[in-house]
Amino acid sequence: MYEIEFTPEAVQDLRYLRKFEQNIVIDAIQTRLTHEPTVETKNRFRRSPPDIAAWELRIGIFRVFYDVDEFVRVVSVARIGDKPNNTVFFRGQKD
Repeated sequence: MYEIEFTPEAVQDLRYLRKFEQNIVIDAIQTRLTHEPTVETKNRFRRSPPDIAAWELRIGIFRVFYDVDEFVRVVSVARIGDKPNNTVFFRGQKD
């Protein structure tokens, strides 16, 4: 089982979302990233190039960007944004 950590930027990104959206994202992070976070699926894949983080998790329109330290079994959530079309927004801003 992997421990989940949030960077300060990810905490701010999460706080920007509405409460019910926060619950959706947190539930998905807990269910999909605590076990086998480096196994690629349709909604979880390695980013190329890894500009924000090495991995991306899709949750509807939301995107969770994260890195994994296999040695200490920690998932570090770097950023959380939404991608309504082809552009990712963090806290309502194009980044």
